[in-house]
This record gives sequence, structure tokens and C-alpha cells, in this order.
Amino acid sequence: MTLDNNENVPVIGRRDVLKSGLIGGTGLVLAGGIFSPVQAASLSKMDRGVREIELYNTHTGEKFSGEYKVGGKYLPDAFEEINSVLRDFRTGEVFPIDPRVLDIMHTIRERLGRKDQFEILSGYRSPKTNKMLRTNTSGVAKNSLHMTGQAVDIRMPGVSTTKIRDIARSLRAGGVGYYPKSGFVHIDTGAVRSW
Repeated sequence: MTLDNNENVPVIGRRDVLKSGLIGGTGLVLAGGIFSPVQAASLSKMDRGVREIELYNTHTGEKFSGEYKVGGKYLPDAFEEINSVLRDFRTGEVFPIDPRVLDIMHTIRERLGRKDQFEILSGYRSPKTNKMLRTNTSGVAKNSLHMTGQAVDIRMPGVSTTKIRDIARSLRAGGVGYYPKSGFVHIDTGAVRSW
């Protein structure tokens, strides 16, 4: 480690990072500080900018539970699992889910003050599935954002869909559709609108 002559502030170089063992997961660099593994483990998840989500696909029974974002960065391994859980269950096609959808759900969960799982009725939809649903069901958009991985249909056990809808609308983060008869709320990362 060297000192910056102008400000007497330590400057950490690549060699210092390597010497400290920070590459390989033995430590953590946060907000300008270096933390040992013990210190990093003792930081609260909030302090580390950790976002977690619990998803349950009602059609396949598959789940994802865990961190998907840390320190402002999305975790590729988590999204590999999330994309699989939210795949088109009819065709088996996996498509990348817009991370902002997870951020909206995470915020809804925080506002509810609950850690329950979201039940997913629909995540990604292939164009083939969307066309079939449009033919057999009312209310399916021709250019549905489900086909671009930007939408999910959700509910949460023990929470009214009205409450989920109201929180989602208050976020003004995208579209919110309310389907009380079917018992779910649609959220997406498109234009702010509601129906």
C-alpha cells in the first residue's frame, strides 16, 4: 500500500489487493474500506447492499431463494437459477428476466414487511405460448412484456392482491395489472400504467 502524497490517503493497488487475498472471496471491499472475512460476515445484509428474493413457480414447484444482488451488482449465478424457475413452463424455453422485475418484487416485499415467497403464475412466455394464450384467454396482450422477460404475474400467500397492487402502483416503476378473479397481480418494467 502506498500513500497519496497530496492527501496522505492510502492508495490500494492491484498488488495490495492480491496480497490481501481479496481475490478468491477471502475478504470484501466496501465503501472504500477493506474488511476481513470475519468483519464482512458481521456486516448486516443491508450494509452490504444485499437484496434477496424467494420465488415459487406454481406450475413446476421449483423455487429460488437467496441473494440476487450484492453491492449494486446482480449475481449471474443467481440469475441463471431465476431464469430457469421463471422459464416458459409450457415449452421449457429459458429467457433472461429483466433484473428490475426482481427489484420491484423485492421492494414490494420490503414495503409489506414480510419475507414470504412470491408465487409465480407466469414469468417468461415464448411467442408460441403467448399466441396460444391469446387465442384461449382474454386479457393477454399481443406484444406482452412476458415475451421479453420484463413481466411476472404474482401473488403472496396471506397477503391480499389488493395490497400488492397498491404498493406496486405506488412505486411507479412500470405496469401493474390487477386480476382479482384470477387472484394475481401483473407487474412489469414497461411504461408506468395500470389496469
